[in-house]
Amino acid sequence: MSKLKIAIQKSGRLHEDSLRLLKDCGIAIENGKDQLKVSVPNFPMEILYLRNSDIPQYLEDGVVDIAILGENILIEKQKKVEIIEKLGFSKCRVSLAVPKEIETDELAYFEGKKIATSYPFTLQTFLNKKKIKAEIHVISGSVEIAPNIGLADGICDIVSSGSTLFKNGLRETEIILKSEAVLAKSLTLSSPKEAILDKLRFRIQAVLRAKNRKYVLLNVPNSKIDKVCSILPGLKSPTILPLAEKGWSSLHSVIEEDKFWNVIDELKNAGAEGILIIPIDKIVL
Repeated sequence: MSKLKIAIQKSGRLHEDSLRLLKDCGIAIENGKDQLKVSVPNFPMEILYLRNSDIPQYLEDGVVDIAILGENILIEKQKKVEIIEKLGFSKCRVSLAVPKEIETDELAYFEGKKIATSYPFTLQTFLNKKKIKAEIHVISGSVEIAPNIGLADGICDIVSSGSTLFKNGLRETEIILKSEAVLAKSLTLSSPKEAILDKLRFRIQAVLRAKNRKYVLLNVPNSKIDKVCSILPGLKSPTILPLAEKGWSSLHSVIEEDKFWNVIDELKNAGAEGILIIPIDKIVL
């Protein structure tokens, strides 16, 4: 039987979130210490733990079938693979940063300057687009230290919270691109493996739909049901159940959490009471 080979980051920012997503999809992961290849007992899949920067090449070559990795790495490596799902976690940005004593945020600052980066393709593409000529120094790690040791006048690197920049006396001046974890696939997948991938994507989509949604129950006088329903966003129309108390009903719906907080005052003003919010594990459409 065919097994789908999935690559995830061996360690670092994406590792834990990738494992959590697979476990939320019902994938049993039984890692031994220092194992780099693990078979899954309850799904036709093998997990390979690889260096993030190596994964795009393995995907293009068909050594692995699919991978969870940062979109920024795929953009930088320019390999022939296909992004099939954005996963919504490990969000970051690739940005330009300068020493904090530099007062200007203008891109013109970088004209004729030296920029240290681990993303030369991404940076050069951006500089070409903005018609800025600068000297690029490629560094594989610890890019933030480059201005402090006189190697560069600024850097281009991944930024999440910005705390690493701050600790190294740098500040962000320009966002080049925004990135998040994605599911990507090789262009060489066989039909049997495509079928397994379809099953995995079905599970992943069910998990992702639930991430920012909540199950909402609220009590409403029957005379105000139509008004509350017009306010309450949801997947479809809410479920309406009669309460023991005459003239009242309970409305059940699924809504996006951020939208709920925008309409809660409207719901209360429309007569909703006893509002209960419940987390959702999966949503299957």
